[in-house]
Amino acid sequence: MNLKPFKLERYFAAYEFNVQYTLCSSDCEAVTINDLLALEPDARETFGQHWLGYTESQGAPSLRGEIARVYETMQPEHILVHTGAEEAIFLFMHAALSAGDHIIVHSPCYQSLFQVAESIGCEISRWQAREENAWALDVDELCRMIRPNTRVIVVNTPHNPTGFLISRADFFRVNEIAREHNIILFSDEVYREAEYDAALRLPAACDVNENAVSLGVLSKTYGLPGLRIGWIAARNEKMYARMAGLKDYTTICNSAPSEFLAELALRHRATLARRNLEIITHNVKLLDAFFAERAEMFEWIRPNAGPIAFPKLKRGDVAEFCHELVTRAGVLLLPGMLFEDEGNHFRIGFGRKNMPEALAKVEEFLTRQKRTPFL
Repeated sequence: MNLKPFKLERYFAAYEFNVQYTLCSSDCEAVTINDLLALEPDARETFGQHWLGYTESQGAPSLRGEIARVYETMQPEHILVHTGAEEAIFLFMHAALSAGDHIIVHSPCYQSLFQVAESIGCEISRWQAREENAWALDVDELCRMIRPNTRVIVVNTPHNPTGFLISRADFFRVNEIAREHNIILFSDEVYREAEYDAALRLPAACDVNENAVSLGVLSKTYGLPGLRIGWIAARNEKMYARMAGLKDYTTICNSAPSEFLAELALRHRATLARRNLEIITHNVKLLDAFFAERAEMFEWIRPNAGPIAFPKLKRGDVAEFCHELVTRAGVLLLPGMLFEDEGNHFRIGFGRKNMPEALAKVEEFLTRQKRTPFL
């Protein structure tokens, strides 16, 4: 295994906790432990009495039961809890793939969705979402990419970094293609339940495809990244067992306090999601106005789910623009190169309450710098 540096995480390490505004965050507004404990009258006392021994490797049965409620057909035995989504991605790739296997990955994407497979020695094909199609995917292109050694298709919807939500028809077609070719579909669904229109919400892939693995996490829609709780939901018993066995070599089990708080949060997930969706929908309207006023400078494709989008800087170099913005104005954006994008895009995040303040800082910066070469 030869993993390359995680470019996005190294970029965050340099800036994230040293700037006033992270206007690129993929998570939503977080809450405090007190906020969570206030959701139930006896939660504080129960939390204080929670046992701090080792937890079950698969996750506490009661927590897996609450996670199963996110889905239509899943049972607790179909849920494997991890320390965040990253561990789940890492273990899935090692459980599903071997050197020489072929994997098709929805791109642009979070680096680990292809990098772990590449480190194993797999052949990678990028199923590219294109700006000219409003970030939609071409399912016919997917069909043409399948090879005899294709073992996994990775899809991410709602999508990071574009905020694109695949159509229901295309979603079912992708699942059917995977089923027909006996290919495992790894469905990154960490922004599910953050759709601006709930009528557009897709079913989880694991509920419609017995050979699909759905990825979930508390970090994004629910705004609880500090708990470090993620999971996979899968009816594929062989894949589940392989991942559970590999987990013995990583975290073994999860944090007992995190599992308690995660279970509490999931019992009230609708409340947490609704709170963050209100922040998102308020902020995205501000971005609509901001980019409409600067159409000569930016290309804006409005997302339809989640707290992130992927605008394009029309002139100048986006890496230089992001560097100038963070060093001169204290506002962090993510240049698209961190997602292997060469189209001069950047990720913007708008799931936090202070986003209007950050956007005002960007406006001030643009006013001061509008005659500089990169603009």
